Amino acid sequence: MGVMSGNPQDEPMHYGEVYGIWASVLATHQMIAGYQTMVNHAGDEDLVQLIKEAIQMGQQEVKQQETFLKENGVGLPPAPPERPQASLDEIPAGARFQDPEIAAALSANTAASLVSASKMMGQSIREDIIAMYGQFHTQTAAFGGKVLRLNKDKGWLIPPPLHQHGTE
Repeated sequence: MGVMSGNPQDEPMHYGEVYGIWASVLATHQMIAGYQTMVNHAGDEDLVQLIKEAIQMGQQEVKQQETFLKENGVGLPPAPPERPQASLDEIPAGARFQDPEIAAALSANTAASLVSASKMMGQSIREDIIAMYGQFHTQTAAFGGKVLRLNKDKGWLIPPPLHQHGTE
């Protein structure tokens, strides 16, 4: 039997897997901090709920990834402190993120997360890592559908130029 057969937990991680998970933890921590700040700025209750869902999803992913790194003897990246809660009324109107801006950032981050999870699945050779990122990808795709629906329902979606060739 070769080194790469049998129980995935007994297989060594290659450097791409180590760095990929480590960088994912770092990026997710930063994204959570940003979302905690955005919750303070959001006025639309549906948007607030989606941001809170994104925070919870990110915290669950980080917990899984950090456990994985610790079990494999890899040090963890630094995490920013939790952001305090603030009242929307305390933030001056000109200094606030607007709801459509927050929704656009949520959309962009969701798309980037899908690409990142796909990349980890493609570069990994350990089945347990592929399964973990497959789970993240599925959850993120479902979340992305909710974000898209919110953007459409609220009129916040800014589509690219629509091609209407041959219609008159």
